[in-house]
Amino acid sequence: MKIAIIGTRGIPNNYGGFEQLAEYLSLGLIEHGHSVFVYNSHKHVYQEKVWKGVNIIHQYDPEKTLGTIGQFIYDFKCIVNTRKHKFDVILNLGYTSSSVWMHLFPKNSYLVTNMDGLEWKRSKYSKNVQRFLKYAESLAVKMSDDLIADSMAIKEYLQNTYKVDSKYVAYGADLFDMPDVSILNRLKILPYSYNMLIARMEPENNIEMILDGVHEAKSNHSFLVIGNYKNKFGTYLKEKYRLDERIVFMGPIYEIEIVNNLRFYSNFYFHGHSVGGTNPSLIEAMGCHCLIAAHDNVFNRSVLLQNAFYFKEVNDVRSIIEIKENKTEINKDFVKINYEKVKSDYSWKKIVQIYEQILTSNAKS
Repeated sequence: MKIAIIGTRGIPNNYGGFEQLAEYLSLGLIEHGHSVFVYNSHKHVYQEKVWKGVNIIHQYDPEKTLGTIGQFIYDFKCIVNTRKHKFDVILNLGYTSSSVWMHLFPKNSYLVTNMDGLEWKRSKYSKNVQRFLKYAESLAVKMSDDLIADSMAIKEYLQNTYKVDSKYVAYGADLFDMPDVSILNRLKILPYSYNMLIARMEPENNIEMILDGVHEAKSNHSFLVIGNYKNKFGTYLKEKYRLDERIVFMGPIYEIEIVNNLRFYSNFYFHGHSVGGTNPSLIEAMGCHCLIAAHDNVFNRSVLLQNAFYFKEVNDVRSIIEIKENKTEINKDFVKINYEKVKSDYSWKKIVQIYEQILTSNAKS
């Protein structure tokens, strides 16, 4: 089949979760014999027209110069371009800046939308923006031929709110089984001597709560913050904790070998995400043998069940940080069970198979 993937900044991934999904899914669909086209920002670092057999369609993207409105223009350009191709299926990843244009998708293509998280709940948005995003969500539900929810909580929300069925498909992750302590040696970091988090610098990821707990804790462990802190909130956090030498802002790290080794050799891996569905970085951490401390919410609990430490406030974080034993001495079952769950439920091979079934079973003739 001829399949388009739209709604990301492009592949190969150098940004986030949807881009990761687009990369793995497109390669998997190619292996299964489909013709796949992925829409890329014209500013993406990869400028060729084909990547590992995947067709790349670059479109004008003025987000860096125009801000949020640039996302709407980029999505508009991508959607209009789909009318030039006879795609059997279009997979639309997200809806925040695309749903207002969804009536422009070609009628003969089967449109499947991944609904992402509850975008209108994100605290970084003003009340007016939140109201718009709730409206955009309703448009995406109405205009799509099929819906994908990446967590059971989102699936239940769509059913309760809009009385529509959606297909539950989680994110995938690779298993990490070849740690290399020499990578930590080059970074001058000792195994299990640190705790860490990986996240975008946004309030709803509870980074400030976590770092307040770190700051108050009686512990010598360093705390690594991995993510681009060069935005307003990130700058604020870096300034707030500048005098605490244990808190180290490492910036973004895109080399997967480095990231996975940091995860593997961490003591506690903190996951503060509280809005949205199944977060890719959580699944990846599970596949890296991490001992996870997660914000206590329905999204995280639906994935981790009882196999994690949970926190709701600063004192909870402080208490976790002050646990004397390290990962090699406590709760080995948590680590093992979460790792096995990735192997059985979240492997990319399985996720690609589920997506393929959804994308190809109902395509319009």
